[in-house]
Amino acid sequence: MSRAKTGQKREKWNVEKPARKREREEFGRGQKGVVLCDGCGAAYFKKRWYHGLEKINVKKTDSAVSFALCPACKMIKERLFEGKILLKNVPKKEEREILNFVSAYGQRAWDRDPMHRVIAAKKTSEGIVVTTTENQLANKMARKLAQVFNKVTKEISFSPGPSDIVYITITFTSN
Repeated sequence: MSRAKTGQKREKWNVEKPARKREREEFGRGQKGVVLCDGCGAAYFKKRWYHGLEKINVKKTDSAVSFALCPACKMIKERLFEGKILLKNVPKKEEREILNFVSAYGQRAWDRDPMHRVIAAKKTSEGIVVTTTENQLANKMARKLAQVFNKVTKEISFSPGPSDIVYITITFTSN
């Protein structure tokens, strides 16, 4: 049967043209000049965050300086995170080793990129909870923890929708 006989209208498809390469930027256009973070001292220049002004080659034309919080400091201030690792059934003798591993791994990540940080590593009634500012950092840290402590099971779940939060549960199995 045709649409004319049934009285149905033709549906319009909402098809958009793909964005051009120049328009397809996750965080929009870069800011002009230099932005210094009030919290950690990181410097933003030409779409990238650096540890300080030492590594930036600033010309007089790019010399406008402003102050704001970097994305990682904003997340920490607003109590947000992109990665959460829950370690369950952690043996007492390995708790200190795990906390030292998490802090050292977070320090190495921060050395590479000032936006990759371990927000907190706390002992709770459930186990040890580690929160990070980047979901990739949480994934890599969980993979490395599963490698080092080989008697574990790992479950990864991603939050739905536009957010990119990852929840990882690592459960230690007893001997």
